[in-house]
Amino acid sequence: MRIILLLLLTTLSINYKIIAQTPADASATAKTTHLYNNLKTIAAQGFMLGHQDDQAYGVGWKAQSGRSDVLETAGSYPAVHGWDIGKRLVYDFNIDTVRFDHMVQWMKDAYRRGGINTISWHLDNLTTGGDSWDKTSSVKDILPGGSKHLLFIQELDLLAILLDNLRVGFSKIPVIFRPWHEHNGGWFWWGKGNCNEEDYIKLFRFTVEYLRDKKKIHHLLYAFSPDRSQWILDQSAKQNDFYGYPGDDYVDIIGIDNYGDVGRVGGPNTREQQAENFALSLKLITEIARDKNKVAALTETGLESVTETEWFTETLLKPIQEGGTEIEIAWALVWRNYSTKHHYAPYSGHKSVSDFQKFEKNIKTFFEKDLRNPYKRNKALVKK
Repeated sequence: MRIILLLLLTTLSINYKIIAQTPADASATAKTTHLYNNLKTIAAQGFMLGHQDDQAYGVGWKAQSGRSDVLETAGSYPAVHGWDIGKRLVYDFNIDTVRFDHMVQWMKDAYRRGGINTISWHLDNLTTGGDSWDKTSSVKDILPGGSKHLLFIQELDLLAILLDNLRVGFSKIPVIFRPWHEHNGGWFWWGKGNCNEEDYIKLFRFTVEYLRDKKKIHHLLYAFSPDRSQWILDQSAKQNDFYGYPGDDYVDIIGIDNYGDVGRVGGPNTREQQAENFALSLKLITEIARDKNKVAALTETGLESVTETEWFTETLLKPIQEGGTEIEIAWALVWRNYSTKHHYAPYSGHKSVSDFQKFEKNIKTFFEKDLRNPYKRNKALVKK
């Protein structure tokens, strides 16, 4: 009996190694590695709902302990909590006036409950002092040898301090870090047309190498997320439109930001064409991630003010369900809830609450309460 048990355990161990994802950081902590593998497991079963700044504020409230518009409408916090470290880390607060010390505490709270944190970075233009939408060329200035390189190093050092403070006891909290997003568009200073592709790749790689190798930050997974609006939705996107990819050794998650295909008004496409394009974009990002043995995600999406009553079940969920194994994304993150005119998740009294509750109950969607412990080996989900 003992021999049979040992053979079984050995087989399971071998199988785990075969299917295991390997983070870009070879020294990633065990919890970070387990999270990476669990993201792959989750994507094969459904997807997690994410929400930007979920605990920080909502419609009609700000910085109130325990509050969340998602919690108050769906009965659970989102599984993925989005945060941003722009404008400058030398300030006390970010681009959305969220205090960094509060952000760290909310990230710890999410981790303790079993949630997952992801960070984006709308860094100010260090050349001019303008914001991240200041298109003045700056990438060459902040790279090694550039006139603003030391200023950029200061920001990275402060970021390393913030990340190092993300710990509970002696355990550092794994984080999905998503720098320099939507780079294939021209609206940020690091975007296409405001720097060349070679310098963008240098920027992405330098960011990873500085945090990983210089500052010894080993609890990050790195996400790369172009914007869908700049893609032609055919196989050419895998080559011609996969602009600025820094290489497999620098990326763990391949995401896509897609607002234009989920109901945005004023575009050239009908809602039917948008729905078709949305499904195609998710199939394409899934295929690209599989080819590179990475995890796919819908890193930003949403319909401002959720003007369609059944947006969550019909626009977001339906194409993912119908896509079967052709669409496997670990999460879909909707943007923030700032006001009655600018929100991406329902709030109490909103006309889409009942649809959102139906969305939460679906077997393919995962909220925070559905996560068993994504930081342990093979402990991703609680079966609904």
